[in-house]
Amino acid sequence: MDILDLAYNADGLIPCIVQDADTLEVLMMAWMSEESLALTLECGETVFWSRSRQELWHKGATSGNVQKLRELRYDCDADTLLALVHPAGPACHTGARSCFFRTLR
Repeated sequence: MDILDLAYNADGLIPCIVQDADTLEVLMMAWMSEESLALTLECGETVFWSRSRQELWHKGATSGNVQKLRELRYDCDADTLLALVHPAGPACHTGARSCFFRTLR
């Protein structure tokens, strides 16, 4: 499949679930644009589209907590990505290893 064949939403974005390639722990979810996806594949580290800042976001560029891409998968509908990564540090901006550390009651 080509990145152009993926099912992007109306804003030109596709959700990407990021998972630790070794532990299979879900680390985070972020959005990718066609450009950020191409950059991720090119540089071998995750690059996302920040909806709040409206700009590309190379994960760990300032913190050092980069995510080295091991494998990038897409689901059966081609509308969601799964990035298997080797994280260099916490995924969450709070400093937590995963963004999914809270439980909804």
